[in-house]
Parts: sequence; structure tokens; C-alpha cells
Amino acid sequence: MSFSSKVKEELSRHIGSARHCRIAEIASLINMCGKIKVNTINDISLKVTTENAAVARKYFTLLKKTFNINVEVLIRKSKQLKKNRVYMMYITNTDKVIKVLKATRLIQMSNHSVQVIHRIHPLIVQSICCKRAYIRGAFLGGGSLSDPEKTYHLEFVNQYEQHGNQLMQLINTFDMGAKIVIRKKYFVIYLKEGSQIVDLLNIMEAHIALMDLENIRILKEMRNNVNRMVNCETANLKKTVSAAVRQLEDIKLINQLVGLESLPELLEEIARLRLTFTSASLKELGSMLDPAIGKSGVNHRLRKLSQIAQKLRDKKGGYQ
Repeated sequence: MSFSSKVKEELSRHIGSARHCRIAEIASLINMCGKIKVNTINDISLKVTTENAAVARKYFTLLKKTFNINVEVLIRKSKQLKKNRVYMMYITNTDKVIKVLKATRLIQMSNHSVQVIHRIHPLIVQSICCKRAYIRGAFLGGGSLSDPEKTYHLEFVNQYEQHGNQLMQLINTFDMGAKIVIRKKYFVIYLKEGSQIVDLLNIMEAHIALMDLENIRILKEMRNNVNRMVNCETANLKKTVSAAVRQLEDIKLINQLVGLESLPELLEEIARLRLTFTSASLKELGSMLDPAIGKSGVNHRLRKLSQIAQKLRDKKGGYQ
């Protein structure tokens, strides 16, 4: 089971005790994966489609608990993915459909017409708990979460522009940084920050998934820190080795052309130490001197040797 499916499975078991929260979640599910068909004012039907059995079960339960309505369920195999089932849940009784759509504020009725409006009505999400319920329903109806072991990406795929913008604004009332992008004919609201995805799971009350994600984040951060430390140490070691190789080349050149004994005493001393202890660090070399000196002092003397070697190279054996 994918991480996204685990989140939906957990959310599907969360049934709000307050009627207004259940209505908010129903409204969200209809907006995300529902289709309202209006033939005449006396012929209205409602269909909700999902490939997730847990989501279908949640929608069925919400309608039963909130409106005492049973839905007709039709199960088919997906045309795109033959192994997947598609759950289609119908309400064909016009009076029952109108009851649901009026409560969720998704229709406006006049004497001669019915107008369907896929939106988030302010009355549906007045309280914080209803906002949480709406976002929870939106994730169940059209949300997905990538495997956090690979990347952090949570999104809501929605087919209505007005509703998509309102959903983004609703999520951002919780200090999120949700953004929206058009993908083909859909409006996709997304989050890419791991910390914000954790916060959103908390908002939707997916606490088990939240803990799982936090554990993965901690492990990934630890691995990244270890990798950074190893890379840093490796880079430093390469720099130390490269510097030591250059220093040895300089000292050998000086010894070959003019002899180390021609050097000032302090430079001769550090040169002979470097030839003897080829892999020693600057600190270690400094501690071998009498009196001992620090890294900067050793580095200063080695730079002097490098300058002498460069002059010898330039003059091809002339020592100045």
C-alpha cells in the first residue's frame, strides 16, 4: 500500500461527531470527485466516483449518518488500470439530491431553474473544525502524497478553477504556502515543504501518518547530516593530501637543485620534517618542532619553501 493510500485509509476512519463538520466533508468530496447532473428541476442526480474503497466507504457512511440516505453503489474495473476497481455511488432520487446539495450549498434554485456552483460556501467552513473537515474530504476525494522516502510532495487535483482557488486559500488560512498550477485540464493545489506537509496531516487529523512521516524525515535528516560530514571530511583530506604532495615536490626540487642545507635553519628544519613525515598534518608538524609552533607558523614556512621552489623553476636552477 502506498503512503498516500495509508493516509486515506486513516482519514476514512475519522467520522466527525458534529453534523456541520460532516456536511463540510461531504461538500468537499462532491466538489473533488462528484458530478451533479441536472436535466430539469424535477430530475437531478448526484454521482461520486473514486478508485479507493476506503473513500467510498467514508462517503457512504457520511451520507447515512448525516442525511439518513443510502446510495446505490456500482463497481467497475478501471479502463486505464485493469487491476483497479472504480466505485460509482449514485443518488437518483431528486428530493434526496436537493436535500444534500442545499445543505452543502452547491446549488441555487429558482422557480424555473437549478444552478450548480462548485465552490466553498463561507457558511460551510465557518469554524476551524469544519475547515479541517473540508480539507480532509478534499484529500480523500482528489489528494495524493508522494513517498516521503523519495520526495516531499502533496497535492489536490481539482477540475474547477473557482473551487481550486478557494481550496488553496482555505489551506493557506492555516499559515501554509500552498500554490496552484494548471496541469492539463485540472487545477492542482500543492505543497512541497516537508514541514508544511506534516502540519497539513495534523490539520486533517491523520496523526498516525504524521508520526510515520516525521520518523522518515528524522532518518533522512540524519543520513544527510552524516553524508555532509563525510563529504566535508573527504574534501578536507583531499586538500591536505594535495597540499602535502605539492610541498614534497617543492622540497625535493630545492634539495635536487641547491640542497636543503642552503636554506635558512628554520626552513631547513620544516623541510626535513615534511620529507620524513609525508602524511602528517600542519598541526602535527608544528608539534614536532622545538619550540613547537602552530598551524599558521608551519603554513608560513611551507609557503616560503614554495616561493623558493617557484623561483628555482623560473630561473631553472638559479637561487636568489
